[in-house]
Amino acid sequence: MAPADQNQDNGTSDRKITHETVYDSLYASIIAGHFEPGKALTIRGLAEELGVSPMPVREAIRRLVALGALEMRSTRRVSVAKMTEERFREIVDTRTLLEPEIAARALPNCTDELIKRLESIDNEVAGAMERGDPDAYSLKNREFHFALYEAANCPIMLRLIESIWLQFGPFMRIVVGRLGTSLIVDQHISAVAALKNNDEQALREAIRLDIYDGMDRIGLELLGHSSNE
Repeated sequence: MAPADQNQDNGTSDRKITHETVYDSLYASIIAGHFEPGKALTIRGLAEELGVSPMPVREAIRRLVALGALEMRSTRRVSVAKMTEERFREIVDTRTLLEPEIAARALPNCTDELIKRLESIDNEVAGAMERGDPDAYSLKNREFHFALYEAANCPIMLRLIESIWLQFGPFMRIVVGRLGTSLIVDQHISAVAALKNNDEQALREAIRLDIYDGMDRIGLELLGHSSNE
């Protein structure tokens, strides 16, 4: 029989794994747009869907509400927030301020291994675009950006960007689902080229254009006009 303290440690570890697994699952579902904006979600319903007790779901929701990904309606109900014009414009402005900057800060830490990883991810992005697979596109597009941004070693900025992505992810998924992937311009190729050339200005511009290409489509589809107007 294992010592009591070892059993306690294992129990704590198992609870931590469950909490992180539930959080990661809900995070991925929000990013991929599996939850319709404005639709009410219940802790009990999510717990049943994930096959866990309500406790880790409640903790995951608390974290996601703090990030702005979910809105708390009551003690038992939450929802993905609806997009408004004001919120949309602030998200676009914040992304174009933070993401080119964190990409530039990643440039000095860029390695051949990172470039190969980004190229591999972008191949998967391209494959998703060719297949017209909005779920795979949404997840792989995020993976590309965060693989780059994590190289900057700027945890505070990265957390702010994570919060923003969680807020616009569901809307991006809806728009990509409606419009398809054929009209999306892959600016990742330009970003990788800039990394290879150690060209900070070109890297900033590639990220900025990538944001506007996607966010303008969200604006046109959900708000009826371009964010550049």
